[in-house]
Amino acid sequence: MSRAFVKERDGAEAFEELPDRPISEHPNLVTPEGLAQMEETLARLHEQHAQAQAADDRASLAHMARDLRYWTARRSTAQLMPAPEDTGKVQFGSTVTIVRDDGRRQTFRIVGEDEADPAHGTLSYASPVARALMNKSVGDVIAAGSGEAEIVEIR
Repeated sequence: MSRAFVKERDGAEAFEELPDRPISEHPNLVTPEGLAQMEETLARLHEQHAQAQAADDRASLAHMARDLRYWTARRSTAQLMPAPEDTGKVQFGSTVTIVRDDGRRQTFRIVGEDEADPAHGTLSYASPVARALMNKSVGDVIAAGSGEAEIVEIR
């Protein structure tokens, strides 16, 4: 088909309508650190959006606008959770150490979805491992991946 009959976007026009980032159906629980991260992200995005406007950078504006919509929605629905007072059972905000059946010892803090980073020791409360840990105590065994893990410490 000849391009003469096809209206395709090119250049900056291609960036004007980015789809919104998906928002989880789970409640937006956050730790105090997670709330602070959200607010820092929003401040940074507002600054970057202003810079993109000043530079008339349409591609950056489209990305910043999409991210601002996401983080503004997440901030408006954030439910700040207090630090757990009881270390007898795993709760949102708990730091849990497990020993897997292959001998690996891992420590995770259970946090909100947007602040989770398993490589740095934080798990989303909605993740399968965190859900398996919730309301368990030291000595309890949970399914973890293809094996099992025992809870050895809760802080």
